Amino acid sequence: MKFNRITFSSDHNELFYTELKQRVNHYFKNKNISKHANAEMVFKTVFMLVLYLLPLCLLFVSFPGDWVYFLCWTVMGFGMAGVGLSVMHDANHGTYSKNQLVNKIIGKVLIFLGGSDVNWRIQHNVLHHTYTNITEIDEDISPPAFLLRFSPHKKHYAIHRFQHLYAWFLYGLMTLMWFFTKDYIQAIRYYKKGLLKSQGISLSKHLFAIVLNKMTYAFVFIVLPIVFSPATWYVTLIGFFVMQFICGFILSVIFQPAHVVPSSNFPVPNDSGNIEADWAVNQLVNTANFAPKSRIFSWYVGGLNYQIEHHLFPNICHIHYRKISKIVENTAKEFRLPYHSYKTFLGALVDHGKVLYALGKKNVAMV
Repeated sequence: MKFNRITFSSDHNELFYTELKQRVNHYFKNKNISKHANAEMVFKTVFMLVLYLLPLCLLFVSFPGDWVYFLCWTVMGFGMAGVGLSVMHDANHGTYSKNQLVNKIIGKVLIFLGGSDVNWRIQHNVLHHTYTNITEIDEDISPPAFLLRFSPHKKHYAIHRFQHLYAWFLYGLMTLMWFFTKDYIQAIRYYKKGLLKSQGISLSKHLFAIVLNKMTYAFVFIVLPIVFSPATWYVTLIGFFVMQFICGFILSVIFQPAHVVPSSNFPVPNDSGNIEADWAVNQLVNTANFAPKSRIFSWYVGGLNYQIEHHLFPNICHIHYRKISKIVENTAKEFRLPYHSYKTFLGALVDHGKVLYALGKKNVAMV
């Protein structure tokens, strides 16, 4: 089934989203505040960039032991994930500023994370947010590696019996794969599907930009430290891997427990390509929040523990999600619709692990 043939039913709870949007819009109008970034968001941007780039600068300072350099790379891993979750994510959704040029410039920070902002917008904004949890279209549940099975509609392999054990290690390799192979594969695939046109770029220009960006990234984060850092070359390479692994793991365990949990239903289009649910209702069914009361955790992960709010309002900066979450929850309950939320992050991870285990069984689709 091609993504451009998928439609959502317009006669299933269609009043819910209309009412919800009115209530959320009224909140911002009543408070007289913008839906975009505020001073708190600007502070967070500076903090995350410093967390990521200051340790990079310290790599070129002489320290008495290798452990200091490893510490720098470790902190950079948390900073790299923080920049992706709290800065790049909003900018590439167009929610950081009402000025789209500002969003575009800030969104380019993805270059310094080793990835392509063009591919990211297609995979995340177009495919994931529109077709959440629809197998073969939402690439967040269709990993390129056959080692992982995130949907009951994906082919089962014998090795999947152990995915609840090894998936956590593979999560840590996510950004490394992104850097070395994923962007090139996606560029070709998106070109064949006509998706590059939506970003206003040709395949040749896109591939050239990917190569140039990755060369720049490799030069700054690998070549310069190897040549000029007092640390030995192997400490630098191991440190680079540590940074990538930490970042990849953090990103994976934030996004996967939001959509691959027992409450997810992984909708299947009928022969006409229709999903028997309103688009907004599909977001509620296939998305879960976690740790809503953990302020520090929520601050670091860019409010993405409020995944329901993010999916229903991707045009609103994450700095506002906590405040509008009660509006969303109350409206969902009023319309007798699900609002899945785990009290803790650990609870969401445990349930995600249960789904990995269930999907690893040949004849068992879900828990």
